[in-house]
Formats: sequence, C-alpha cells, structure tokens
Amino acid sequence: MTRRRSIEGWTRRVQCRQGAIKVDQFSLPVIYSTPSAAAVADFVSAHYDLPGSITCKLLYRGWNDIFELRTASGEQFVFRISKRRARGDADVASETAFLAYLDSQGVPVAAAVPMRDGSLFTSAFFPEGQRPAVLFRHAGGRPSRARHSTADAIANGVTLARMHDAASGFAARDESRYRLDCDHLLHRPLSDLLALKDLNSSVRNGLVDLAARLSGVVAERDGLSWTRCHGDCHGYNAHIALQGPHAGQAVFFDFDDGGPGYLAYDLAVFLWGCVSFGRKHHASWHAFIEGYRTIRELPDADFEAAHLFVPIRHIWLFGEYASRIHEWGQQAVPADWIAEQLDFMLAWEEEKLAPGLL
Repeated sequence: MTRRRSIEGWTRRVQCRQGAIKVDQFSLPVIYSTPSAAAVADFVSAHYDLPGSITCKLLYRGWNDIFELRTASGEQFVFRISKRRARGDADVASETAFLAYLDSQGVPVAAAVPMRDGSLFTSAFFPEGQRPAVLFRHAGGRPSRARHSTADAIANGVTLARMHDAASGFAARDESRYRLDCDHLLHRPLSDLLALKDLNSSVRNGLVDLAARLSGVVAERDGLSWTRCHGDCHGYNAHIALQGPHAGQAVFFDFDDGGPGYLAYDLAVFLWGCVSFGRKHHASWHAFIEGYRTIRELPDADFEAAHLFVPIRHIWLFGEYASRIHEWGQQAVPADWIAEQLDFMLAWEEEKLAPGLL
C-alpha cells in the first residue's frame, strides 16, 4: 500500500535568447517553487481514480503547498506537496500508513487516498528537486475552534485519546524516520536558532542555558509514556464533523509533524496553543484534558510533564522558522522577536517549572 511511485515531469528549463544565441547565464537556481492549480488538477486526474473533471485551487503555501480539489459531483480532497525541512524529507510512508491504520480502527482522521496502483503517496520533480505528495480525503464538517469552544476542546481531547489508544497496535509496524525526542524537539532547533546572525550574546546564552535545563529535567523524569504522536494537535488541525458516523467528533489531519514520541509532548502542544503569544485560554486546556480522560487514563507523570514541554515546543517552532530563512528571508525571524519569545519561556519556567528545575 505504501510503495513509492515517482512521477517525472513538471520541470522545465527556462532559457533566454539573444538573437540565435542561447544565454544561460541568466538562469537562476530555484530554492522553492509552487505549481499552478491547473497543473495539480491534471496531475491528480492522471494518477488518481477520481470521477469526472476536477477543479483545483491553492489554499496556502509556506510550510507545504496545499491545494483543495473538488470533483464534478462535489467531493472534496486536499493535495499536499511537502517541502524538505531541516530535519530532512517528509516521512510520508510512515504518516500515510499510520493514517490508514487509524482509519481502519474507526479513529476520525482524514486518511490518504490511494493512487490507481494502490500507493498512498507519490512524488513529483520540481526545479529545486523531488518532493513527496499525498492526496487526502477532506475532513469535512466545520473548522475546530478549540480555544474558544469548550465542546470543541473536549472533542479534540477525545480524538487524541482514541488515537493514543489505537497507537499501541501500530507500534510493531512503525518504521518512522523521525522520533520526537529531545534531539528532534530541542537540540536541532536550538542549533538553527543559534545560527541566526543578529542574536545578541545574552539571548544566545539564555537559549543555551534554558535548553540545557529543560533537557536535563526530561532526562531525569521517570515514567514518561512513549506513543505515536500527532505532533501538532493544537486544536486547529481538526474539523468537527456535522453528519455521518463521526458527527460531533474532531476529525484530525496534518500529521506530518508526527512520529513516535513523548505522550506528554502531544498533550503539551494543545496547552502551548492556549498560553503562547499572550493567550490565556486555560479553560480550553482543562476541557481538552477532560475529554482525553473520558477515553483513557492519563498517568500523573505525563500530565505533570505537559508544562515542561511547553517551552520545548516553543523552541521547536522557532527553530523551524530559523531553518527557513533561506526561503522566507532574514526579516521573517527578527532577533528582537526571538528575544521576546525567550522572555515568555523564562517567565513560564519561573511560574510553572521552577520547583522541578532546582
């Protein structure tokens, strides 16, 4: 089901002509290109068994290129073209296999749509190189509003708990390329942040010292559970189903940051979404945990460690930003902004973590 199939094409060489002489010196290497919606529609029509004509539109670009497709009968799909990141290529084989498994277990997810040959993912050639691509079912329903709706927060907690419950049956076949450990979540992102040229020495030292304290505490914590993580369950990578067997449930999507990792981190991503960037949505966090606990027991060690992983999540995110300045530009990650985020993390440490870090 997960055999990789490479689709050639989509790469054109652009040349300038001056009279009858080809002038190649004006051709510039490409870091990141985005295909046209029409080209994506043709690509999907050629390689997927979807009925009738297809319309396509670009939803957004940046982390990945995301397109919405609609058939003549009104069926909706999402086509994601992944980008290479600092950690390496997207782990589409493990991601799509896990989604297929969750779908078979009745967990509400937007699973991958098989190609004509049964493959769950493919790839295409771009000027910057080969990139993986996946066609997903559309989650349907309405967007989750988990920070502003107690019911939606509960629904997200329920689906994450069901996912973690099911994950134990997938562990034996999990061949994930990435593990959400401290190297992945903390040390590599920290290296990307420290590579920023405009950071002053006090911010650099503050980040290094904080990361060392956080890493040390994680290493000392006993009994932290390990599971297959969603990796980005902040409450908005879900739709609330309005009809069908999953009506009222949170349907999860966007699993490309997932992999085997700390259960506490998967919880912490939701908490981080409630408290970062000046937010104070504590009621949503409690509702989320309430929903989680209706499905499965939550060990005290994992619940208490969620607070520890909030600044780790913050460092991971800004490390991701820093790793993309060659695409987004130096001003996308200004040094004074990173300094502000360090202030948030230090304040969080003092208020929530200080007893555990002494």
